[in-house]
Amino acid sequence: MPKQTIEQIEVIPVAGYDSMLLNLSGAHAPTFSRIIVIITDNVGREGIGEIPCSQSIIDILRLMATQLRGESVENYRSIIRSLTDRYEQHDAGGRGLQTFDQRTTIHAATAIESALLDLRGKALGMEVCELLGRGKIRDSIPFLAYLFYVGDSEATGFDYVQEISTPNRWHSTRRLPVMENDAIIEQAGLVAETYGFSDFKLKGGVFAPDKEIEAMLSLSEAFPKARLTLDPNGCWDLSTALRAATHLKGKISYLEDPCGAEGRFSSREVMAEFRQQSGIPTATNMVATDNRELAHAIKQSAIDIPLADPHFWGMQGAVQVSSLCCHNGLTWGAHSNNHFDISLAMVSQVAAAAEGTITAIDTHWIWQEGQHLTHNPPVIADGAIKLEKSVGLGVEINRAAVEDAHKLYKKVGQSDRDDSLAMQGLIQDWIFDPKRPCMFR
Repeated sequence: MPKQTIEQIEVIPVAGYDSMLLNLSGAHAPTFSRIIVIITDNVGREGIGEIPCSQSIIDILRLMATQLRGESVENYRSIIRSLTDRYEQHDAGGRGLQTFDQRTTIHAATAIESALLDLRGKALGMEVCELLGRGKIRDSIPFLAYLFYVGDSEATGFDYVQEISTPNRWHSTRRLPVMENDAIIEQAGLVAETYGFSDFKLKGGVFAPDKEIEAMLSLSEAFPKARLTLDPNGCWDLSTALRAATHLKGKISYLEDPCGAEGRFSSREVMAEFRQQSGIPTATNMVATDNRELAHAIKQSAIDIPLADPHFWGMQGAVQVSSLCCHNGLTWGAHSNNHFDISLAMVSQVAAAAEGTITAIDTHWIWQEGQHLTHNPPVIADGAIKLEKSVGLGVEINRAAVEDAHKLYKKVGQSDRDDSLAMQGLIQDWIFDPKRPCMFR
């Protein structure tokens, strides 16, 4: 086989439309932004990757790209190691508050890693999952229904897109307000009808705890065979979380970040207390987001399920977390933010290679489906993505769709995420408070 080398690297910021999804940090804006990386090799094959977007990530990606032309694709492991080592100082500040990851190097390196893995898989006639960890472990990847309270966007003055009526009832209603628990039950029914989900996660941190607890109890009654979880993003104190546990034990499978730091005690210490006293398993995408944090979380018995999002662990790194889970009696999962279909393919390939027991994977795809950047996006059916025999990531870039998404990015001028702006349209002078649900003012 002729040597496969990097010929060209394109860094393309793109944007897509979103619903006014509520969370502890505020409300999703009318659009979200991502970065697409396309690497072309010396015979014209294209490898692709998708990551979160910020101006700092764009800048470092373009800097990385200038150094890689002519490099051998088969050296993808050493290329990624070299990039992360060279630019590690940019991630010294850590992840940042809540869902806003302030790191740049790991995201940029992951975009290049994905594109190189895609290229290498295509050259070898192999799926990306066969190039990760110990290779392909499973063909079917379970996903969960990510449920949200949705704000009344028409009350904000922001220009949210409205869906046209379609035969798919979910697609027709997913931009409409959902502020009461009966509407959450209806939302769950529509996504179950469309995608066949049997796992549901409600994004909490929106209303007072009692209302969200009641929503979970209603979901349990409406879907008695479903696996349920709630994510308050660490805004509850320990006493509130333990009170919730008395109502939810036996009704939910786990709680994600039910509580956070209190006084002189760290988030990991408080989570460990909750887990020990409640007997309810815990998941996190907040207190174990890199190797050092994960080591402390395991030592303190704070978590059962690290949600190792490949976008901030790297693809190989996320699989390595699964190996650690497998050998320490933990369950592996993956966190999600708004994304296009390239990210969905990336996460699916990583989950296919994850060792041991995995939980249903987070995805925002149900809120974005229809905004495809590939010709053949993965399909969620019966609550899972089944990997067909393919090569690379299993998807092919749609250049025209990427160009349209890039035009939208330039039109809206959006890069760094800020959920406080749209929230201020609902509540005047609203400011973020990590210990107060966003609507509880």
